Amino acid sequence: MDAQSIADYLAASAREQVIQVDEWDNPLGVVNREQVQREGLITRCTYIFVFNSSGLLCMHRRTEHKRLYPGYWDLAAGGLVGAGESYRQGAERELEEELGIAHVQLRSHGRFYYQSPESKLWGGVFSCCWDGPIRMQPEEVLAVRWIDPKLPWQRQGECYTPDSLQAMSRLAGL
Repeated sequence: MDAQSIADYLAASAREQVIQVDEWDNPLGVVNREQVQREGLITRCTYIFVFNSSGLLCMHRRTEHKRLYPGYWDLAAGGLVGAGESYRQGAERELEEELGIAHVQLRSHGRFYYQSPESKLWGGVFSCCWDGPIRMQPEEVLAVRWIDPKLPWQRQGECYTPDSLQAMSRLAGL
């Protein structure tokens, strides 16, 4: 992507309308992402773990211009829940946007609260099985790789998004 495309993407992202919630995940209203970042508001977010029929997990590397965790490896597709969306609707949208996966059955694994100096959110965790092609969104995804989550998979010198690591703990049997 060229510099102007990145700037346009970041500006559009800052204007996106999302749901603000309280510490108990009760909706408080609609705000834009820029306000969330500036004021440290709590939002809703989705985490979708994509497995293939062999049990391998698709992880992706975030682009270097992402505001949070640029260049980190992310264990789940996902993002902020948009205004007027449920967790499931947000998960379906994000999965199609980031990885080109649509019309797949999502399994819910509940919700969790995440707080760090960079963000505060309620996360809705989902998983799916997908053996089809991956279409990476160039604004958000640099690369993908498939790992066996039951074996040591973290590589020295790589960084992993801490919120997706916490979300992964919601998956039973790993």
